[in-house]
Formats: sequence, C-alpha cells, structure tokens
Amino acid sequence: MNDNRPSASPWWTPGVHADRRPFLLGRNAIQARLRGFFAEQAFIEVDTATLQVSPGNEAHLHAFATEAVGPDGQGTPLYLHTSPEFACKKLLAAGEQRIACFAHVYRNRERGPLHHPEFTMLEWYRAGEGYETLMADAAEILALAADVVKAGLLTYRGRSTDPFQEPQRLSVADAFKRYAGIDLLPSVEAGGATDRDHLAAELQKAGIRHADDDTWADLFSRVLVEKVEPNLGFGRPTILDEYPVCEAALARPSSRDPRVAERFELYACGVELANAFGELTDAAEQRRRFQAEMVEKQRVYGETYPLDEDFLAALAIMPEASGIALGFDRLVMLATGAQRIDHVIWAPVADTTA
Repeated sequence: MNDNRPSASPWWTPGVHADRRPFLLGRNAIQARLRGFFAEQAFIEVDTATLQVSPGNEAHLHAFATEAVGPDGQGTPLYLHTSPEFACKKLLAAGEQRIACFAHVYRNRERGPLHHPEFTMLEWYRAGEGYETLMADAAEILALAADVVKAGLLTYRGRSTDPFQEPQRLSVADAFKRYAGIDLLPSVEAGGATDRDHLAAELQKAGIRHADDDTWADLFSRVLVEKVEPNLGFGRPTILDEYPVCEAALARPSSRDPRVAERFELYACGVELANAFGELTDAAEQRRRFQAEMVEKQRVYGETYPLDEDFLAALAIMPEASGIALGFDRLVMLATGAQRIDHVIWAPVADTTA
C-alpha cells in the first residue's frame, strides 16, 4: 500500500488489512518503546476525559459537539476535546511533576493524507523545566521511533530526514527571511499588537499574492504554509522556534524578545510533528488571549466555544512548566513509510464524504 489514495475497499477487508498490518505492528512497537522512554524518566502516564466543557479556544480548530443529559432530562453542551492539554495542566496544578498522555483527540473539518477526525496525540509536560528540554526529548523520540522499526530514515512522499541527526533550530523570523525574503518582526509589537500593512508591504515586495482583506494572521499563515513549511525537516529535523506572541496563545513571552513566545514546532520531511510551549501561567492574560481567539472565530466561522473556567482557575496555581503535543500517528507514518494517516490507525473513522 504505497499510494496516497484511500483504499476503494473497506479497511477491514482481509487484503487491505494485510497491506496495513506491518504499519500497525510498527505503531504498537513504537508506542511500547515510547512508554518505556517516559517510564525511564519518571513520568506518570495519565488518562484524561475526552468530554470537556471547552474543546479548546483556538480560532481555527473545529470541535465535535455533543450533549450530556442528566437524570432529570436536562441537557448540558459538551465537546470532544481537541487536545488533553487543559486536563493535563489541571494535573500539574494538582501537584504532578512529569506526566505523559496518549490521548485520542477529535478535530472536525480535517481529513486527508495527514489528517484524520480522530487521532492520537502524545503529550508530555515537565514542571519546573524549560522548553529547551522538550527539544531534546523530541529529538530522542524521533531516533527511538526509527530505531525500533529499523528505519534508517524517516520518509514521506519521496522526501527523507535522518532522525539520528541533531535537529536544526531556526527562528520563525529567520525562516521568513531565508525562505520568503520577508522581515517579519517589525510588524509585531510586545504584547501581541500587529501591523498588518507593514507585513502586507513585505509580501508585496516578495511577490507573494494576497487579498486586500487578509488580516495579519492570514498573511502570516500564507507565508508559513507556502514558503516556509515546504523547506523544513529535510536531511535532518527542523525545530522552528520563537513564534510571534500573537501566534502562540498558550505560550509565555520570551525573556529574550517580548515580541516572540516560547513556542516551537518540530518538522521532518516537510511534515509538522509536534507543537511545544513554555507554558503561560498568567490566568488573566490567558483569558484575554482566549477571548481574542473567540472573537476571531466568530468573525470567520460564525461560532465560538465556551471558556473552561475550571482551567483558568487551575492555571492560577499551576507551576512554571513546559509542554508538548506530538501527532503520534504522523510519527508512525514517517517511521514506517506509510503514505496516509489511516494506514497507521487500527480502525479508521468511516469516511462520510466518500
């Protein structure tokens, strides 16, 4: 099974399953090895509830909604979580120091070779440790995943990455300059205010097409997707670091430059694998950011999600920490050579769009 197309036959067809089975056994072996990695470092594996008051408050994430009906017949809206992050941070507030979680998570409006509506997120958190430690964790996990399935390289669509090499560390501003010829940070202020017209002028000079009604965030995303991401994680992994603060809703500002945040993403073979933060613990600032995200969500999609007040209360007593979310299925894809995410999921979600 080497193409990028979904199979014409159901996944449970014996022939299709036989093609997928080596990838699935590779998945199990990688998961077992990573559980060992975390246990060796005194992490506690936790299991969080899927149903939450809020699925997350990022403007462009889309949740599955449901309803909890009580014994009295009254209904309360709930959502399938898009990440176990809120619950994990509550556990840090409760006193846990190192936790890891393999969580099934749910994101609507997402399906394709790299996206599935239900997938596995591996998240881990270190209380009292900086986010640079997560960079070392992520590099070691790439090597472990490749080693356990005897893969010398991570591969995807004919592209490869050596998972045993130290990742390249590149700031977002440097990546914009290198791959798009754009000077990004003059359009960003400490605190998160942005200058849309300045960034639009930079795109104009670089010959990058954009619309008159594009916001600063639209312009940023266009450059990131079209010019930067296609160049990341080739030959060796890339850590794309120091996102503008307005693009890091759950991360604390950098002590080096308040215009950027302690956020990095890990790339291999041009594929985003992980997203990490030096965690924001200022509850008032987190509320402000969530509210701004929901204003944008209302503007673009005509809907919002509630804030998790319990999470914001826990954040006020949460210790300094760093945390990372890694797309486990994508990691398995790259290590086993699978071409579609549903090739590495034991029982994929029915495709209702087919």
